[in-house]
Amino acid sequence: MADSARYLLGLDAGNTVIKAVLFDLDGRQVSAFAIDGRSSTPAPGHVERDLDELWRNAGEAIGGCIAEAGVDPRQIAAIGCAGHGNGLYLLDREDRPLVGIQSLDTRAAELAAELSAEHGETLHAICLQTPWPSETPVLLSWLRRNRPEVYERAGTLLMCKDFITFKLTGRKVSDISDMSGCGLMRMPDARYDAELLALYGLEGAETLLPLPIDPAEIAGTVTAEAAEATGLAVGTPVVGGYFDVISSALGSGVVAPGAASIIAGTWSINQVVSSEPVVDPSVFMISAFGPDRYMNMDNSATSASNLEWYVRELVERGGHHGDPFAHCNARLAEVSPRADDPFFHPYLYGSSLGAEYRAGFYGLAGWHGEGHLLRALFEGVVFEHRRHIGVLQKAGVSFDAATLSGGGSRSPHWPQMFADCLGVPISVAEAQETGALGAAIGAGIGAGLFADYEEGVGRMTRVRQVFEPDGAMKPHYDRRYETYRELADTLGDFWRRQHAAREQ
Repeated sequence: MADSARYLLGLDAGNTVIKAVLFDLDGRQVSAFAIDGRSSTPAPGHVERDLDELWRNAGEAIGGCIAEAGVDPRQIAAIGCAGHGNGLYLLDREDRPLVGIQSLDTRAAELAAELSAEHGETLHAICLQTPWPSETPVLLSWLRRNRPEVYERAGTLLMCKDFITFKLTGRKVSDISDMSGCGLMRMPDARYDAELLALYGLEGAETLLPLPIDPAEIAGTVTAEAAEATGLAVGTPVVGGYFDVISSALGSGVVAPGAASIIAGTWSINQVVSSEPVVDPSVFMISAFGPDRYMNMDNSATSASNLEWYVRELVERGGHHGDPFAHCNARLAEVSPRADDPFFHPYLYGSSLGAEYRAGFYGLAGWHGEGHLLRALFEGVVFEHRRHIGVLQKAGVSFDAATLSGGGSRSPHWPQMFADCLGVPISVAEAQETGALGAAIGAGIGAGLFADYEEGVGRMTRVRQVFEPDGAMKPHYDRRYETYRELADTLGDFWRRQHAAREQ
């Protein structure tokens, strides 16, 4: 089969939407199909999903993508899947779906605090993470303590994208980027460790852990049953896949040591590539994705998910806007930044500083309109990214330019705000579906189409636009960032009282 007639399929499974995107071998998008799933909140702080629905949606997305492209599925050389990190996905002992907990879940906040107080330093010394509420082993430990009857039925622990790989291939595997990113591996050698599990209160849980492989390694091939559900060809190779933040970085062109990736999506992702992991307890997470390839990151669920909430709750009511995000960008464009603009803390889903943190608009006056609210929201998200980047810089991680991806990169305003606030050039990739593209690059490596990441990224990614910082805006953002942080410190006691009231 001619090289020009071959394609790579990238899947990107987020907390709600799953996307299937077909690329040619130069990274050009041929077709795409997305399905929006549903989350449930059976109790305050609990965020779950139906795994059978996830697989149905994956099958529909893959089939729709192939149909839209009009290609013979045998032309697809390989498949890669990326998925949101952490959360908890379990199969029972008969390989049936048991639990699907998403990475926005905060039920284990108290347990995470307890584990941090008792074993935080020792845990960090092993896995380069300290416990946090949605971390996979913390959620598993919570399940063991609080739902022992469910824990006893567990057979295999998977990550979000691993469940899809299992349904495609029948193989129960994960990859080192996801397993190290969720705090389940001894670092820097990226291997399972009994001492680590015991510190989480998970003695004997080794039997639940899947086989860890390299992200670009072939995990298996598409089964006849999966082919019938998706329209794929039987025998198509499927690679191990990626923690989605790694995949999105690769798909935006970030692969060399010292390169920086900022993702404005459901989570605020701020990450820099290195050949050795940064060892600093203030840094949120380190993920390994290959020999001498590490991503050092500081993250929280404080980014564009705040705009998604605003659109869902305040713009889409009554269906009176055909393109609600365009509406938001248009309203924001109507106002000019001023020193006394309102402030917004993007803590709808808590903060890495504390699960009790809450969102809110502050400093509103009668002359403020929707544009001012939206500018405050956009700015608050940028400020929280800046706070995370400050943590990385204090730990010795530096960069002089960054690439922005995620839904926020599609805004005509956010990339320039990032450049002005951070004081560095911000590049935006040509590809919009960078998570799926990164997974496709890994699939190309696994299929032998690219020798390594450098070749794959070099061939399949391009920069669409570079936003240079406006030096005149930096003092404005510096002053407002200082006030933003001071206001958060002032509100700490109030947020803690609100959090305690929820438990009454």
